[in-house]
Amino acid sequence: MTLRSEIFEQPDVLRGALSANQSIAARARDMLTGAGIGHILIAARGTSDNAARYAKYAWGTKLSMPVTLAAPSLYTKYQQPPDLSSAAVVGISQSGQSPDLLAVLTEGRRQGRPTIAITNDPESPMADIVDLVVPLKAGPERSVAATKTYTASLLAIAMIADDVVDLDEIPGSVAGALDAEQAIVAAVERTGPMPDAVILGRGYNRSTAFEWALKLQEMAYVLANPFSTADFAHGPFAVLEQDFPLLAVVPAGVIADDNLTLVRRARDEGDARITLLTNIDVPDLPTVNLPMIEEWLSPIMFIVAAQLFTLHAASLAGVDPETPRGLRKVTRTT
Repeated sequence: MTLRSEIFEQPDVLRGALSANQSIAARARDMLTGAGIGHILIAARGTSDNAARYAKYAWGTKLSMPVTLAAPSLYTKYQQPPDLSSAAVVGISQSGQSPDLLAVLTEGRRQGRPTIAITNDPESPMADIVDLVVPLKAGPERSVAATKTYTASLLAIAMIADDVVDLDEIPGSVAGALDAEQAIVAAVERTGPMPDAVILGRGYNRSTAFEWALKLQEMAYVLANPFSTADFAHGPFAVLEQDFPLLAVVPAGVIADDNLTLVRRARDEGDARITLLTNIDVPDLPTVNLPMIEEWLSPIMFIVAAQLFTLHAASLAGVDPETPRGLRKVTRTT
């Protein structure tokens, strides 16, 4: 199975990228924090959009830079690109081929802004446009669903964010998440069939909630809806009813208590069917226990557990995640 093998390649992929990309990540960091840069604009789609959500927190906290996501239709359909003064423009794309993302970067270059591509194909059209390419070093990814290129994108973002913190713990924590496969299978069986579901994550792991939801949609045909736990409390909480599947990512860190308060409320008031990915002791909730890692790096580990969860959820539903309906490996939007 290609998808399963690519999921299990991730510790080695991350080790290789850590070794290969130190100097290029430092150059990218210098570009993003250089004179005249006031904010970072990221162009991305799909899975890469979720990596950009991680960058909003990682670069926001570590580089003290505001990060926004581009609206590519402004550049293509509406032909009204905004003024990019003071922006550094970053494209994130596994293939580096989607025309709408290329349009954002091309406009950045036209306006004289520094441009960076984070891509798995350093020979792609996106790579040809930009000033600097940060290669993912993930190797060929043949499955339609992105797995190792997603975690490699998160790692590239983390490497650009901080050159002081030791990132060598990441591959080991990802290997630890893979070692939890039997607990993940048990969680899938406990959760049971899911025609729909709510996925919760906040802060750095808001990206994980969105990526987990995307994986459930494309691999297991679950109508999964991702929310920040804070946003979920502002109205969507009302969708909960008895046995409604609620999946949550709760890392050790500053927002753990708030997350757990909301999840317990969902159990007690909404009677939801809870599954929790966490690396803290939560004896009163159904959990999959994962290794400890710094909160700001935890999305790289948590999404791997979520990928395995989704793989087994697809199997439980009788769906072949290798051949998702209506999808191709490379999607080009304009």
